[in-house]
Amino acid sequence: MSKTDVIPKKNKQRETFKTKFGFIWACVGSAVGIGTVWMFPYRLGQYGGAVFLVEYIIFTIVLGLSGVIGEMAFGRAMKAGPVGAFAKATKMRFKNSFGKYLGAIPVLGSWIIAIGYSVVVGWIIRFLIFSFSGELLKKDSSLLFLNISGDFSNITCHLLGLILIFLVMISGVSKGIEKLNKFLMPIFFILFIILAVNVAFLPGAIKGYTYLFRFNLDQFFVAKNWIYALGQAFFSLSLAGSGTLIYGSYLKNDEDVIYCAKNVIIFDILAGIIVALAIIPAMFSFGLEAQAGPSLLFVAMPKVFSGMPLGSLFEIIFFLATLFAALTSIINLFEVPIEEIQNRLKLSRNISVTTVIAISAIIGLFIENGKIVEIWMDVVSIYIIPLGALLAGVMFFGVCGEKFVLENVNMGARKKLGKWFINVSKYVFTIVTLIVFICGIFFGLN
Repeated sequence: MSKTDVIPKKNKQRETFKTKFGFIWACVGSAVGIGTVWMFPYRLGQYGGAVFLVEYIIFTIVLGLSGVIGEMAFGRAMKAGPVGAFAKATKMRFKNSFGKYLGAIPVLGSWIIAIGYSVVVGWIIRFLIFSFSGELLKKDSSLLFLNISGDFSNITCHLLGLILIFLVMISGVSKGIEKLNKFLMPIFFILFIILAVNVAFLPGAIKGYTYLFRFNLDQFFVAKNWIYALGQAFFSLSLAGSGTLIYGSYLKNDEDVIYCAKNVIIFDILAGIIVALAIIPAMFSFGLEAQAGPSLLFVAMPKVFSGMPLGSLFEIIFFLATLFAALTSIINLFEVPIEEIQNRLKLSRNISVTTVIAISAIIGLFIENGKIVEIWMDVVSIYIIPLGALLAGVMFFGVCGEKFVLENVNMGARKKLGKWFINVSKYVFTIVTLIVFICGIFFGLN
């Protein structure tokens, strides 16, 4: 059996992204999520400032020019999600589609983390409502967050978030996902730039810039800094053997995967820097310590806005931008199980979307407690996501074969990649991903 017998050249029933930039914005949207907002600024300051930024950029480029290109090209070549792509890869090489069982790992990983993510989206919507009503400026943000992060304490906003996701996803890939990302992601950047410019004029903001961009050469040689820079780059690029792969499966054969990946890398780095410039100097201006996680979004930042001129306006901008980042990421996560159910069970997209969202709502309501969500998200991001990325890397760069990889990576590309790409991807990317997986277990990277 030849490779052409396994891989369909054309799949007329499968949707595609209509434009190159629609695809790029969708991939940027999947990469730029809550992790960028509540983790990158903190790590940038805590692990070496400018040194950490240099390390992060190095890893982002290395991982992006191997893993992101690889997952995009793998999905496009197989015209399938992880289960279908892994099955076709093993069938090509071993004449057996046992890869489908391994492909279930990244699918389940995406679905599980999307369920946890939906709880956080509900919190963001609730705080956005608090911002519009003015309640957030009048009351203690820590108490407000405590009241909505308990068992069954934010059902309405949680379900509202899932309804918004449902409406987008039921519209399909080009009319729903692509249009949403083309609209929301540019606005995300504009809103955070507005915040960053305003923060620059706050008294004491200079201390925040010093904290963010000090260059301590001694920290350049600290192994822990490199480990966390690697983890940040890995997770910020949305490498999981699922989301980028699934979007790649909707990409037309004449599109330039290499060009698309380069843009995702650039916008991902820019997003982290802009968010850091908006958050950390503001916290220093008000004498608050740099924080990460829910306490940053729902406790620390509201306290900053309560003391700022036009604070009500800027807190609305902040939570709107954060909601946009969350929605574009969670839609990518949900698309993975939706595609699998739609193709595996031969169901319509409407039924597939409804099934996935309904099951997610039922499970999500029982994990609304903040402590449960934290554990839920940590377990998946530490154990399942890096494993999914590792499996995808092995399947594409190892199982599919060098000739197949280069043909599909260079398909539609203006500047072709040579054999160096195979070596970097097969050895550097897979080894680095294995390191992320091991360090996640020992250092709690997520």
